[in-house]
Amino acid sequence: MIQLIVGEKGKGKTKILLDRVNEAAKNAKGNISFVDKDLSHMYDLKNSIRLVNVSDYSVSDADEFVGFVSGIISADHDLEELFIDRFLKVSSQDSVSNSLDSLRKLDTISSKFNVKITVSLSGNKDELSGDLQDKVVVEL
Repeated sequence: MIQLIVGEKGKGKTKILLDRVNEAAKNAKGNISFVDKDLSHMYDLKNSIRLVNVSDYSVSDADEFVGFVSGIISADHDLEELFIDRFLKVSSQDSVSNSLDSLRKLDTISSKFNVKITVSLSGNKDELSGDLQDKVVVEL
């Protein structure tokens, strides 16, 4: 299952995502990872949360990013939740409309391996297709 936090840049999506990941860490029975484009939120996360800096890896397009996420999931059988901040930047995409296929692939992976994925996405809910609009949990 994938959950989307959507809104224009600067509206507070990252703050909501950080609150959710830290709350999830309080009750987690398994592991939690947070994927971002840098280490700027290192001190905002509880120490039990694994911070993954995509910039440390050679992820240059959307398909590589989906493979990267698959690798995170395959390497950690105890992974319970995965949080992805700044989705368009970390997945090397330039618009919501171009990211729909990647989001659907992540939703499929999430369901298959029973890992809840929460994504912050800069854009409007209207830019999403109907099947993905149902995945929006916060709209700013």
